[in-house]
Amino acid sequence: MQTFEGKIAVVTGAASGIGKGLAEKCLAEGMSVVMADIEEDVLTKVAREFQEAGNNNVLAVKTDVSILEEIENLKQKALDTFGAVHLLFNNAGVSAEGNAWEHTQQDWEWVMGVNLWSVVHGIRAFVPQMIEQGDECYIVNTASAAGLLGGSTNASYAVTKHGVVALTEILYRDFASGNLNIGASVLCPGFINTNIMDSARNRQDRFADNREIIESEERAANLALFEETLRNGMPPAELADIVFTGIRKRQLYIQTHDMFNDMIMARAENITKGNNPDPGLSLG
Repeated sequence: MQTFEGKIAVVTGAASGIGKGLAEKCLAEGMSVVMADIEEDVLTKVAREFQEAGNNNVLAVKTDVSILEEIENLKQKALDTFGAVHLLFNNAGVSAEGNAWEHTQQDWEWVMGVNLWSVVHGIRAFVPQMIEQGDECYIVNTASAAGLLGGSTNASYAVTKHGVVALTEILYRDFASGNLNIGASVLCPGFINTNIMDSARNRQDRFADNREIIESEERAANLALFEETLRNGMPPAELADIVFTGIRKRQLYIQTHDMFNDMIMARAENITKGNNPDPGLSLG
């Protein structure tokens, strides 16, 4: 896909962070945009701001991406309003704190629902429509650099992001082997200036639990350091430019930071040589 003028994009997690940056880039490229997010007030505000700036082809749809029926509703509203969907960004994401056994059932279900099931739902809902349209279409699934590394972050987040990478690899293969006019990329961002550390603000009631986080100086220091790293991270607008370059190249893997490449290579070498990683490091 080289040109975007007049095409229709759907972006999940569009009210803030990476999703907002992608939506704004789509508008700058001349697309109409369907913006989906669970944070309705912020979503409505951002969509209004875009419209007031002269970007009038914007539709805001409150969506819980962990529910298939809401993704189906998102698709239908996009079709009812614009008649087609050419570019889908399965982008919504959250993060919960803890290791594999400290995560509660609700933690696992929340992170899996938003980060991984939402991508499955998006593919199941939109791909048949894209095939029926016959137009050139494209799907970008947001994973993370954590989806390319080993043991680099908390359990549920890492599991879902590795899952999104694997799912997109299969999607890419299936589109190619089926000679379908649809491309696929997996976005694996590094440190981006977003508010993902505050993602619990949108945690659905059905995923709520009463787990008590044990406060400590070490935890507070680690959180403060990571939040500072994110504040100094790449602006979402810069990421969006990288993504569109990747789409134009039909590039399966889209990274934002080459600083992770040595760790990716180290992980691959550990796998192929049967080496165990050093558990004291961010694992490659």
